[in-house]
Amino acid sequence: MVAIAGHHPGLAVFNTAPAAEAERDLRTCCAADGWVREVVAGRPYPDLPALLGRADAALRRLTPDGVAQALAAHPRIGERPAGADRESAWSRREQAGVAGADAGTRAALAAANREYEQRFGQLFLIFASGRTEAEILAAARERLGNDDETERLVVREELRRIALLRLERLLG
Repeated sequence: MVAIAGHHPGLAVFNTAPAAEAERDLRTCCAADGWVREVVAGRPYPDLPALLGRADAALRRLTPDGVAQALAAHPRIGERPAGADRESAWSRREQAGVAGADAGTRAALAAANREYEQRFGQLFLIFASGRTEAEILAAARERLGNDDETERLVVREELRRIALLRLERLLG
């Protein structure tokens, strides 16, 4: 099926899916319940930009609890999930840059993850798509120097970028 201007086959499916199915699919993009409910409540969307706009706005309004809920669904960087589900496959794809990391780099990433979690009390989240293991490790080390407020803002932006990329993938 060829998409014409204003028509997107994946959006049509999303708009007409039962609410529970749409919610389940959205959770693979971002596991924050408030975000999922807000995006589903906006259906039907007239076009993809309208959906992405609402999704983006809802991500920007996530509460600290919503961010924590979303983070809980992400694997640690460098610990690629083995599951056959959509979210696991997306995580593996997003972390492709660390897939071939040598043992030393994997150990350094694991150490950075532990240090980050001790420092900030949460998972280190980064938009890993297109980044090498060296870039990810450098970012982790750099972000360890952030104050709590700066890091809170960085995490929200990384989560937003990941969720919107996944939403676009969901709609194919």
